[in-house]
Amino acid sequence: MSRETNLEIAYTLVTGRGQTDPLLAQVAESALKQRVKCIGCVQYNSMPENLRLCDMDVKVLPDGPMLRISETRGPEARGCRLDPNALETAVALTAEALGAKPDLLIVNKFGKHEASGRGFRPIIADALEKDIPVLVGVNALNEDAFSEFASGCAELLHADVNAVLTWVSTVTGKRADAA
Repeated sequence: MSRETNLEIAYTLVTGRGQTDPLLAQVAESALKQRVKCIGCVQYNSMPENLRLCDMDVKVLPDGPMLRISETRGPEARGCRLDPNALETAVALTAEALGAKPDLLIVNKFGKHEASGRGFRPIIADALEKDIPVLVGVNALNEDAFSEFASGCAELLHADVNAVLTWVSTVTGKRADAA
Protein backbone atom coordinates (compact mmCIF):
# COMPACT_ATOMS: atom_id res chain seq x y z
CA MET A 1 0.00 0.00 0.00
CA SER A 2 1.58 3.27 -1.01
CA ARG A 3 0.25 6.77 -1.48
CA GLU A 4 1.72 10.19 -1.69
CA THR A 5 -0.85 11.71 0.67
CA ASN A 6 -0.78 11.30 4.44
CA LEU A 7 -2.43 8.06 5.47
CA GLU A 8 -4.33 8.25 8.74
CA ILE A 9 -3.92 4.74 10.08
CA ALA A 10 -3.09 3.71 13.62
CA TYR A 11 -3.01 0.50 15.55
CA THR A 12 -2.87 -0.64 19.11
CA LEU A 13 -1.08 -3.71 20.33
CA VAL A 14 -2.02 -5.13 23.71
CA THR A 15 -0.05 -8.05 25.09
CA GLY A 16 -2.76 -9.65 27.25
CA ARG A 17 -4.99 -12.17 25.49
CA GLY A 18 -8.31 -10.54 24.57
CA GLN A 19 -7.31 -7.15 26.04
CA THR A 20 -7.54 -5.29 22.73
CA ASP A 21 -11.25 -6.08 22.51
CA PRO A 22 -12.47 -4.08 25.54
CA LEU A 23 -10.07 -1.25 24.70
CA LEU A 24 -11.44 -0.77 21.19
CA ALA A 25 -15.03 -1.29 22.35
CA GLN A 26 -14.59 1.51 24.90
CA VAL A 27 -12.95 3.75 22.28
CA ALA A 28 -15.84 3.14 19.86
CA GLU A 29 -18.46 3.82 22.54
CA SER A 30 -16.76 7.06 23.57
CA ALA A 31 -16.25 8.21 19.97
CA LEU A 32 -19.90 7.52 19.11
CA LYS A 33 -20.99 9.53 22.17
CA GLN A 34 -18.86 12.39 20.84
CA ARG A 35 -20.77 12.13 17.54
CA VAL A 36 -17.89 10.61 15.59
CA LYS A 37 -19.42 8.57 12.77
CA CYS A 38 -17.71 5.20 13.30
CA ILE A 39 -18.07 2.09 11.20
CA GLY A 40 -16.37 -1.28 11.51
CA CYS A 41 -16.47 -3.86 14.27
CA VAL A 42 -15.59 -4.23 17.91
CA GLN A 43 -15.42 -7.58 19.67
CA TYR A 44 -17.04 -8.79 22.87
CA ASN A 45 -16.07 -12.08 24.49
CA SER A 46 -18.12 -14.10 26.94
CA MET A 47 -17.25 -17.24 28.85
CA PRO A 48 -20.04 -19.82 28.82
CA GLU A 49 -20.26 -22.17 31.80
CA ASN A 50 -18.28 -25.41 31.61
CA LEU A 51 -16.24 -24.32 28.58
CA ARG A 52 -12.60 -23.31 28.56
CA LEU A 53 -12.89 -21.11 25.47
CA CYS A 54 -14.87 -17.91 25.17
CA ASP A 55 -17.60 -17.10 22.69
CA MET A 56 -16.58 -14.28 20.37
CA ASP A 57 -19.13 -11.76 19.11
CA VAL A 58 -18.60 -8.64 17.05
CA LYS A 59 -20.80 -5.60 16.99
CA VAL A 60 -21.02 -3.98 13.58
CA LEU A 61 -20.72 -0.25 14.16
CA PRO A 62 -22.49 1.96 14.78
CA ASP A 63 -25.76 0.22 15.68
CA GLY A 64 -25.27 -3.50 15.22
CA PRO A 65 -26.05 -6.23 14.51
CA MET A 66 -24.13 -8.38 16.97
CA LEU A 67 -22.69 -11.43 15.19
CA ARG A 68 -21.22 -14.58 16.74
CA ILE A 69 -17.92 -15.12 14.95
CA SER A 70 -16.79 -18.18 16.90
CA GLU A 71 -17.90 -21.73 16.38
CA THR A 72 -18.63 -23.96 19.36
CA ARG A 73 -16.92 -27.20 18.45
CA GLY A 74 -16.74 -28.90 21.84
CA PRO A 75 -14.23 -28.90 24.68
CA GLU A 76 -11.69 -31.14 22.94
CA ALA A 77 -11.60 -29.26 19.63
CA ARG A 78 -8.31 -27.75 18.55
CA GLY A 79 -7.40 -25.09 16.02
CA CYS A 80 -9.11 -21.94 14.86
CA ARG A 81 -12.73 -21.51 15.93
CA LEU A 82 -13.43 -18.49 13.74
CA ASP A 83 -16.63 -18.75 11.71
CA PRO A 84 -15.44 -17.32 8.38
CA ASN A 85 -19.00 -16.83 7.11
CA ALA A 86 -19.92 -14.66 10.10
CA LEU A 87 -16.71 -12.68 9.68
CA GLU A 88 -17.48 -12.08 5.99
CA THR A 89 -20.99 -10.93 6.94
CA ALA A 90 -19.42 -8.31 9.23
CA VAL A 91 -17.02 -7.33 6.44
CA ALA A 92 -19.88 -6.96 3.93
CA LEU A 93 -21.94 -4.81 6.31
CA THR A 94 -18.90 -2.61 6.96
CA ALA A 95 -18.14 -2.30 3.24
CA GLU A 96 -21.72 -1.16 2.68
CA ALA A 97 -21.34 1.47 5.43
CA LEU A 98 -18.27 2.99 3.73
CA GLY A 99 -20.65 4.75 1.33
CA ALA A 100 -22.09 6.81 4.21
CA LYS A 101 -18.83 8.82 4.47
CA PRO A 102 -17.92 7.85 8.03
CA ASP A 103 -15.38 9.72 10.14
CA LEU A 104 -13.54 6.59 11.25
CA LEU A 105 -13.16 2.87 10.52
CA ILE A 106 -12.44 0.67 13.53
CA VAL A 107 -11.32 -2.92 12.92
CA ASN A 108 -11.18 -5.09 16.01
CA LYS A 109 -8.34 -7.25 14.74
CA PHE A 110 -5.89 -7.56 11.90
CA GLY A 111 -5.89 -11.32 12.22
CA LYS A 112 -4.97 -14.38 10.21
CA HIS A 113 -7.58 -13.66 7.54
CA GLU A 114 -6.34 -10.09 7.06
CA ALA A 115 -2.71 -11.23 7.03
CA SER A 116 -3.56 -13.52 4.12
CA GLY A 117 -5.39 -10.78 2.20
CA ARG A 118 -8.98 -11.54 3.23
CA GLY A 119 -11.34 -10.32 5.95
CA PHE A 120 -11.20 -6.59 6.62
CA ARG A 121 -7.98 -6.03 4.65
CA PRO A 122 -9.70 -4.76 1.47
CA ILE A 123 -12.01 -2.55 3.57
CA ILE A 124 -9.03 -0.98 5.33
CA ALA A 125 -7.40 -0.22 1.97
CA ASP A 126 -10.66 1.15 0.55
CA ALA A 127 -11.17 3.41 3.59
CA LEU A 128 -7.65 4.80 3.28
CA GLU A 129 -8.18 5.42 -0.44
CA LYS A 130 -11.27 7.44 0.55
CA ASP A 131 -9.25 9.35 3.19
CA ILE A 132 -11.18 7.76 6.06
CA PRO A 133 -8.94 7.32 9.13
CA VAL A 134 -8.50 3.72 10.29
CA LEU A 135 -7.91 2.30 13.77
CA VAL A 136 -6.91 -1.37 13.99
CA GLY A 137 -6.27 -3.83 16.78
CA VAL A 138 -3.21 -5.98 16.09
CA ASN A 139 -1.76 -8.90 17.99
CA ALA A 140 1.94 -9.76 18.14
CA LEU A 141 1.42 -12.81 15.91
CA ASN A 142 0.23 -10.64 13.00
CA GLU A 143 2.19 -7.45 13.69
CA ASP A 144 4.74 -8.12 10.92
CA ALA A 145 2.01 -8.82 8.35
CA PHE A 146 0.19 -5.65 9.39
CA SER A 147 3.37 -3.58 9.21
CA GLU A 148 4.07 -4.90 5.72
CA PHE A 149 0.48 -4.19 4.65
CA ALA A 150 0.60 -0.64 6.05
CA SER A 151 4.02 -0.04 4.45
CA GLY A 152 5.31 1.44 7.69
CA CYS A 153 2.71 4.24 7.57
CA ALA A 154 0.71 3.12 10.61
CA GLU A 155 1.16 4.86 13.93
CA LEU A 156 1.45 2.65 17.01
CA LEU A 157 -0.77 4.04 19.77
CA HIS A 158 -0.22 3.41 23.45
CA ALA A 159 -2.81 0.85 24.58
CA ASP A 160 -4.74 3.36 26.66
CA VAL A 161 -8.28 4.58 25.98
CA ASN A 162 -7.35 8.25 26.44
CA ALA A 163 -4.32 8.00 24.14
CA VAL A 164 -6.39 6.33 21.43
CA LEU A 165 -9.24 8.82 21.82
CA THR A 166 -6.74 11.68 21.49
CA TRP A 167 -5.64 10.23 18.14
CA VAL A 168 -9.29 9.79 17.08
CA SER A 169 -10.05 13.40 18.01
CA THR A 170 -7.01 14.65 16.10
CA VAL A 171 -7.71 12.75 12.85
CA THR A 172 -11.45 13.34 12.87
CA GLY A 173 -10.87 17.01 13.70
CA LYS A 174 -8.64 17.34 10.61
CA ARG A 175 -11.47 15.91 8.49
CA ALA A 176 -13.97 18.34 9.99
CA ASP A 177 -11.62 21.28 9.37
CA ALA A 178 -11.15 20.22 5.75
CA ALA A 179 -14.89 19.93 5.11
